Amino acid sequence: MSASPRRVLAASLVGTAVEFYDFYIYATAATLVFGPLFFKDLSTEGQVLASWATFAIAFFARPVGAAFFGHFGDRIGRKSTLVASLLLMGGSTVAIAFLPTYAMAGWIAPVLLCLLRFGQGFGLGGEWGGAALLAVENAPPGWRARYGMFPQLGAPVGFIAANGFFLILGAVLTEDQFLSWGWRIPFLASIVLVAVGLWVRLKLTETPAFRESLEAAPPPRVPLGELLRHHWLATIGGTFAVVACFAIFYLSTAYALNYGTATLKIDRETFLGLQLGAIVFMALGIVAAGYWSDATSPRRVLMAGCVLTVAGSFLLAPMMDSGSLVLIWAFLSIALVLMGLVYGPLGAFLPGLFPARVRYTGASMAFNIGGIIGGGLTPIIAAELAKEGGLPYVGYYLAAAALISLIALWPLKARSA
Repeated sequence: MSASPRRVLAASLVGTAVEFYDFYIYATAATLVFGPLFFKDLSTEGQVLASWATFAIAFFARPVGAAFFGHFGDRIGRKSTLVASLLLMGGSTVAIAFLPTYAMAGWIAPVLLCLLRFGQGFGLGGEWGGAALLAVENAPPGWRARYGMFPQLGAPVGFIAANGFFLILGAVLTEDQFLSWGWRIPFLASIVLVAVGLWVRLKLTETPAFRESLEAAPPPRVPLGELLRHHWLATIGGTFAVVACFAIFYLSTAYALNYGTATLKIDRETFLGLQLGAIVFMALGIVAAGYWSDATSPRRVLMAGCVLTVAGSFLLAPMMDSGSLVLIWAFLSIALVLMGLVYGPLGAFLPGLFPARVRYTGASMAFNIGGIIGGGLTPIIAAELAKEGGLPYVGYYLAAAALISLIALWPLKARSA
């Protein structure tokens, strides 16, 4: 028997909610506190860059996790793999709450931080692809994109939970309390989301598409090998198709938070509040993209989102440097609704590029390698570009990312439309 649609959609949403909660609490902590706590011997700028370098580690771990979990997801099933990836991802996040700082343990502290960050990324490598497959492989005809938008909606849910948590802590704790122990609380609280995710996922059954694939033929011995031999063009195209969504997200969240607090001198809680208000538009963009994709095709919506992102990139510098909180919030809202358009359809689009027997591996590898290109080093690159040429150069960087995705989507029409 198949699981109920409600449980399927909840299970696909909760995993990506944990993913984005974990990733964004790390991005926020890396921006605000990890520099002085784990890299105190460096300059102020060096501390920020070192913190963001640890942030990037997870992006490079994600394809490794995608290959590992994709292998088992295509051979033994989606359910067990999703449970394992959630446990590793959540366990690594909770463990960060108990890390010693540099003052307590010296060089061991940043080493442990990097190891746990790698564990986060390794687990995350198997999370998104499995969640997307869980949704779309259970979708009734004509509903693939609307089912596929549920794992994508985990992004704003996780962002709101993470951002809201830091906002509350900033309001109730002093700066010294926050630096001393308050930053640990969001990491510890991840255990609640993980527990909910496990409770939902342990009661799932395998998807109809996976069962049919096993009935048609034995699973591939090495799914990654089969993927690279027979589906390399779809893998490359899918990889670059996701670059735009990662670039938008980390420019409008992690980088914008640092720029707003360090350069524009906006109070931390005020800027977190601006981002919290803007993230609602990302959710609206995802929902709109889901309905639009089922009415047309995911590829067409993604291409439209890329074109609009190129246009929106030229608003970055004048609105962010305006000095007006309203205009800054307006830009963040525009950027995140565009994020919804280039992210929302991916839950249906990427799995649609691959046959069921290698779909977990294919969708996971494309999504996570694209994450390295589009998001892994984006905060660092943006900081250097702003230092050399100001915010207009950061806008050009965003436009370039959107153009890369647009070009990648063009030849995929025959397979995915």
